[in-house]
Amino acid sequence: MTTIDLDSLSIEQLAALRDQATDKLAEKVAARQAELEAELDKLAQYGKVVKKSQATPVAKTKKDEAAKSDNTASDVSRAA
Repeated sequence: MTTIDLDSLSIEQLAALRDQATDKLAEKVAARQAELEAELDKLAQYGKVVKKSQATPVAKTKKDEAAKSDNTASDVSRAA
């Protein structure tokens, strides 16, 4: 990669370099996004990704239910 002496460039040259760098970055980002979208499309044929909200919920244990009923009973006794 060529090293550029930024101190030797004029304001106009620096602005043009900045614009070129911005354009090149946008071009590379767009190309990479297209690659990733193509890869996602290819992977989609193997099935849909399951979101966490669609996953099977974990069954509560009796210990959890007992603790919940104890808390409910103590809440009722405090209210009385």
